[in-house]
Amino acid sequence: MGAFLYGVSLQWKLDIRSKTLLITCYIVPLLFFVIMGGIFTSVMPEARYTLIQSMTVFGVTMGALIGLPPSLVEIYSSDIKKVYKANGVPLILGLALTNISAYIHLFLMSIILYIAAPLAFNAEIPKNLGMYFISLAVFIAVSLSIASIIGLAVKDQAKTSMFSIIVFLPSTMLSGIMFPIELLPKTFETIGKLFPATWGYKLLAENAFKFESLLPLLLIFILATVMCSILLRRIDKS
Repeated sequence: MGAFLYGVSLQWKLDIRSKTLLITCYIVPLLFFVIMGGIFTSVMPEARYTLIQSMTVFGVTMGALIGLPPSLVEIYSSDIKKVYKANGVPLILGLALTNISAYIHLFLMSIILYIAAPLAFNAEIPKNLGMYFISLAVFIAVSLSIASIIGLAVKDQAKTSMFSIIVFLPSTMLSGIMFPIELLPKTFETIGKLFPATWGYKLLAENAFKFESLLPLLLIFILATVMCSILLRRIDKS
């Protein structure tokens, strides 16, 4: 247990020094919040009722999909993997440590948004505080599971960034955080439902527990976990 906690601590320190994680988990989401939060509330005053949720979905999606995969590529497509094997360390440890560290960063960023939005733009605070943060915890975990697939499946840093962006753009554009999902063509609305951001936004915006919004996230998480397990086995054999 001590070694595991040391590993988490070490990964945290490495992440703090990582410019990629700093940019994707803090700088860009908070800058987006400052700029778009002002635009949203000026053009659509009613946007303040879901501003916290929409900015959080954007920040978590960006931090997970664009911030996590490069860290996994760095571990599993370099000599670090050989060091793991040589010392009998399970390859899953690298995946676990990077996910835990990214999870903490994204949760902290979400708390910053939760506190700053009401102060900066008079955003409405979610009525059910406990439900909101439980939903947030689930959404972050599911988003990281999708990001883990990209990081494990793609072995090249440049291609990793490309695939991350390909998943990130429809995730945010079709999630409902920019404009009501009902305004989208049916095809795009259906495509949007394949991404965690759509269901995460619905879950965060609801003030009551609705299993029909949670179920898709759980299914995505289970499928992503199975996929990550398969990819780790392939990496172990390579």
